[in-house]
Amino acid sequence: MVFAPDTEVALRTVVNLVNSAANGREGLGSVTDLDAFLAAEGFSGGRTRDAGELESVRQLRAVLAAAWTAGEDAAVETVNRVLRDARALPQLVKHDGWDWHLHATAPEAPLADRMGTEAAMALADVIRSKEMDRLRTCESEDCNAAVLDLSRNRSRRYCDTGNCANRAHVAAYRARQAAAG
Repeated sequence: MVFAPDTEVALRTVVNLVNSAANGREGLGSVTDLDAFLAAEGFSGGRTRDAGELESVRQLRAVLAAAWTAGEDAAVETVNRVLRDARALPQLVKHDGWDWHLHATAPEAPLADRMGTEAAMALADVIRSKEMDRLRTCESEDCNAAVLDLSRNRSRRYCDTGNCANRAHVAAYRARQAAAG
């Protein structure tokens, strides 16, 4: 484990959020899509379940996507802005089967503020640990999805959104076979 468990969960949620718009698709096209996303991510707390909430999450997604591959200084600016805008106040909490972990907003805070604060706190851990190189984009030529590399040897190169790794390995195999034949 590279980071605390709640940090890794938050980082995976950021990857899934960013990748909900990867490669020209819109995975958050409706409030129902957002409901499904939040259920899959185990995200709790108050909701308005309206178009404004959906739009604020989409805007957050764009901010996080830009921060994902930004340099350290730009990522720090984003983290600080998100935490400042949400008036974050970190606290240890225990809920829904989770042991002690950090929350920095109240459960009734707007959804985008809660999601952004969790993402910003996780990114703060990444930055403080000097691990920004673990935040990548897929190396497949036709993919722009975010990749979180939590492997020990920092070898993760492809996303989980499609078959990018499979296609690359098949192409490499075929190239080796052609060169040998």
